[in-house]
Amino acid sequence: MYITITPQKMGGNFSKSSADFVGYLEKENQGLEQQDMEHFFNQYGDEISAEEVIKEIDGNTAKLEKHEPRFYSITVSPSKYELRKLQNSSRDLKRYTRELMKDYVASFNREIKGRPVKIDDIKYYVKIEHQRTFKGTDFQVKENQPYATKILQLKTEIRNVKEGRAEGNFKKMKKEIAKLERQAPHQQNGKRIVQGMRKDGNQSHIHIIVSRKDASNRFSLSPGSKYKASDVKLNGETVKRGFDRDKFFERAEKSFDKTFGYKRNFAETYKARKDFVKNPNLYFAALMKLPTNEKALAFKMIAKTGLPIVPNIPVSQTQIALRVLKRLRRGAEIAIKSSSIGI
Repeated sequence: MYITITPQKMGGNFSKSSADFVGYLEKENQGLEQQDMEHFFNQYGDEISAEEVIKEIDGNTAKLEKHEPRFYSITVSPSKYELRKLQNSSRDLKRYTRELMKDYVASFNREIKGRPVKIDDIKYYVKIEHQRTFKGTDFQVKENQPYATKILQLKTEIRNVKEGRAEGNFKKMKKEIAKLERQAPHQQNGKRIVQGMRKDGNQSHIHIIVSRKDASNRFSLSPGSKYKASDVKLNGETVKRGFDRDKFFERAEKSFDKTFGYKRNFAETYKARKDFVKNPNLYFAALMKLPTNEKALAFKMIAKTGLPIVPNIPVSQTQIALRVLKRLRRGAEIAIKSSSIGI
């Protein structure tokens, strides 16, 4: 499972309203009948309209500075292994989200009226989506790019020949294009993977929009705080502040496992991914100490992250692991440098 927490984009031409983001989350409903649509929901309500979401989020911004985000976006992406445990993606992910947001509020080092933050103190809305498309940043698209470039060049040459601007055998060029299409390393249903292509399989995931201010519109609750937990003096009073992202991510995994009876492999855990970034030697040592069956599954899961095809020559498990680690570390470093708060 991968969870990211991203602040609203501010400044420049970005709107202060949540309307653009909410509109983006409505994209899968376009062209669907009412009964087939995925509606927004929150802790207690179902079938909440996009208009109500915008009104509630935009109206809950008292005393925020111009540079401060009005809301945060939380994206929860279960793995294909986790999704297999679900009986009904929409219903089950809705149930899980309501448990997840209890983990979210429990991760704040804040007090409201002298007590810890509770689920009723936050204002949030959720949309379940079931489709994903390949992006330009996906390794499949990147590794197919050299073939895409050659194909584009050949198509340009064919057009020039047909329009009399150049000479050449465009039939031969078409055969070369077909050959390149087949040779591209990443295919889906017999077609070269390109940016914008819809991904196969169960792609269900969760989008959460949560207000920066609490439900009373009085207190600021920022998951983007750089503090896990600290106390500061404000107007002569001691005020708690901070959000423990590690605690949130780890509790989110435990809630999923408890809710669906999921047995999480080492390679899937947030702690393992964090160890990989912070201390790869510790990660590698723990990986190699796993029981044989768990280790085999861990390598299988890791390979799905984008390990290049291993040559048909004998290689040791250690060599494979090192190659996996190199690829994973490069990807993890890119994720950390992105705007997302989580990894």
